[in-house]
Amino acid sequence: MGTRNRSDHASDPPPDSAALRDAALAYLARYAATEAGLRRVLERRIDRWARDADGDRDVVTSQAAEAKRAAAGVVTGLATAGAVSNAAFAESRARNLARSGRSRRAIAASLIAKGVDTETMHRVLPSDDAETEFVSALALARRRRIGPFRAGGVPDADGRRRELAVLARAGFPQDVARRALETPADEATDLVERLRR
Repeated sequence: MGTRNRSDHASDPPPDSAALRDAALAYLARYAATEAGLRRVLERRIDRWARDADGDRDVVTSQAAEAKRAAAGVVTGLATAGAVSNAAFAESRARNLARSGRSRRAIAASLIAKGVDTETMHRVLPSDDAETEFVSALALARRRRIGPFRAGGVPDADGRRRELAVLARAGFPQDVARRALETPADEATDLVERLRR
C-alpha cells in the first residue's frame, strides 16, 4: 500500500462534521490541547484540503468556510462532552512548565499562546509566588548546570553575571535568581527533587 500524493486528494469532498470529529479525536488521543488549539488544528486540515481541491475557487472557498463553521461546532461539542478542557490543559501545562524550570511569567506567556483565557491562566498559575518561583529557578539552574549545580569552582564576576542573565532571560526576578544561585548544592537538589514529585 503506497502513500497518497497531493493529487490523490484533489477530488476529495470537503471535510464534514463526522470527518472533523474523527480527526479531532485522533489528535486528542495523541496530544493535549485547548479548544483554540484544537480549532487551529482542524482549520489547518481544512486549509490543506482547500489548497489541494479541484474546481471553482469560489466554490472551494465557500465549502472551506462551511467546514470551518462545522469545525467550531465539533470543538464546542467535544468541550461540552469533556474531551477537551482549557482548564485541565492549563493545569497540567502550568505544573509541567514549573517543574521544568519555567518562571511564572514564562508559564503565563505559554498558556496565553496556547489559547488559555486570562482568568483560567491566573487560576492555574502556582499560588505561592516566591517559593514556587524560587524552586523553578533552581530547576532551571540544574538543567543549565549553573549556580549550585555548576561543575568546578565559584565563577568570577563575569561568570556570575552570565548565570544571572540565564535566569533573567527565563523571566525570573533578580532577587529570586540571586537566591537560587547562592543556595547550597544539597539543599538545592532536595528542593528540586521535591518539586518533581
